[in-house]
Amino acid sequence: MQTLAQSEKLAAAPSLGSRFLRDAIGIAAIIVAGIAGYFLFPDNLALLTRVIAVGLLVLSIDLITGYCGVATLGQAALFGAGAYAAGIACVNGVTEPLTLILIGAIAGAAAGLLMGTIMLRAHGLAQLVLSIAIVQLFHEAANKASAYTGGSDGLAGLMLSPLFGMFEFDLWGQTAYLFGLALLVVVFVVLKFVVASPFGMLCRGIKEDPVRIGAMGAFVFPVLLKMFVISGAVAGMGGALAAISTQVVGLDSVSFELSANALVMLVLGGLGSLYGALIGTVIFMGFEHVVSAINPFHWMTMVGALLIAVVLALPGGLSSIADAILPSRGRTRGGKA
Repeated sequence: MQTLAQSEKLAAAPSLGSRFLRDAIGIAAIIVAGIAGYFLFPDNLALLTRVIAVGLLVLSIDLITGYCGVATLGQAALFGAGAYAAGIACVNGVTEPLTLILIGAIAGAAAGLLMGTIMLRAHGLAQLVLSIAIVQLFHEAANKASAYTGGSDGLAGLMLSPLFGMFEFDLWGQTAYLFGLALLVVVFVVLKFVVASPFGMLCRGIKEDPVRIGAMGAFVFPVLLKMFVISGAVAGMGGALAAISTQVVGLDSVSFELSANALVMLVLGGLGSLYGALIGTVIFMGFEHVVSAINPFHWMTMVGALLIAVVLALPGGLSSIADAILPSRGRTRGGKA
């Protein structure tokens, strides 16, 4: 007769196998979609690279809001920290793209540490208000420190070295796009491991019931602060990629509007789903680009109508369509990954 432990182990094996297969298919789909975009839209690679950079920002919000339950409207502060750090470093002679991405990640992580330390002292609505205050302070600091940031004029004309000493950053954005796509895939794979790890499970538990998790002996504050640092690093890489691809860093990189739009993209795609974060980013920015070209005066009305329709018809976001189609076997208990 099988023991209970043996039965649970045998039952878990198919689930792990199905989840691995599902993730492999999902990552392959991201790569295929990215390569297809390269060939289908060769004249819009700058826009597609911007989509990737913002996608990293939305992924970073998902780590905080979707997996930890901490609402924030200030994530652009971390994005902007990475963008300005990469821009300032480039102006001062650091022109290697991978190094600039690393600098952006470090700056974003540092900003995330600061932001998390402040926000996690409060709860609920107060956290949301603090996040708005933080992004406004970052925006004002970037504007006032014009000697380093260029103020309202920003930093322009960033000159980059060829990637790996071979691939020049051309006017068509081919190198920047492929570089951004590779960065997105690597970050996405790493985040899949993070959210599926015991640390990720603990973050989900804190989102569901922080009091119970604390009563079980876990320290909630350090766990959430660690996720803020990881989230900041991801957002900082997105900001650095935006700086590299456009060779310009402006105040729009650290604006409240960017934070609000990114949160809307996450809700559109689906909270607590890394795939949903990317789906929401692509759908929102693609719809915005097409509709604003058709009707430059009333496109915001159409975007608002889309959001209302999706939220009412699919409360779980667009990623819930895939969850409904795929078999339930192999899903993780307690949420999406």
